Amino acid sequence: MDISTPVRANAVPPYGHIIVNEKWRGSAIVQGFRGSIKPIFEEELGVVDFHLSNKSCVMYVSESDLVAGSTYKRRLVKFRNARFSTHGVVLVERTRLSEQYFLGVQKFAVFELGLALLPVAGQTEASQLITQLAHDNGREAGSNPFLRRSTARLQDPLVLALVQRIPAVGRVKALALLHNFPSIHQLSQASAQDLELVVGQTTAQHVRSFFTQN
Repeated sequence: MDISTPVRANAVPPYGHIIVNEKWRGSAIVQGFRGSIKPIFEEELGVVDFHLSNKSCVMYVSESDLVAGSTYKRRLVKFRNARFSTHGVVLVERTRLSEQYFLGVQKFAVFELGLALLPVAGQTEASQLITQLAHDNGREAGSNPFLRRSTARLQDPLVLALVQRIPAVGRVKALALLHNFPSIHQLSQASAQDLELVVGQTTAQHVRSFFTQN
């Protein structure tokens, strides 16, 4: 795909729909949406693959992207730079073939760019995860807009979903971690000692392992 294509950072899908990059038409990801959410296909989305709402979008890095070389890094940089007020998440296919490349993309996306990254086994799992995130966004969008929360950042379903993928971290511990470390970058850089003060020694070890030994 031509990464020079302008990125639509403010696309607004109707309720119950997501905006999908045309290149995914007929894919296993889109087929998995049936009965859950409805795709609207558009061509001019740039590096964005899925717009879940006007505030959340997804970029997908496939197994073939990782094996082919470092082109995906330019896409990641543009994705990070173009999001403006949008919360973005990167889905990366972590398979037996791409395993040797996964740590590199994880370090680059999370540590250097500060993006939220979620590994998936393939398009079927990606479809399930995108559906979950889209539903979470829909529930959030339907809440009272006049109720302002100081913990709004903690409500971000993309960030919360990533933290809950850490072994031994449920919703309560995830919220506690994000209260003390408000971004993925801060959480990934937190020391074991600081993490222990929030979630205890065992969970702190799981958090450190998630970001350093995956």
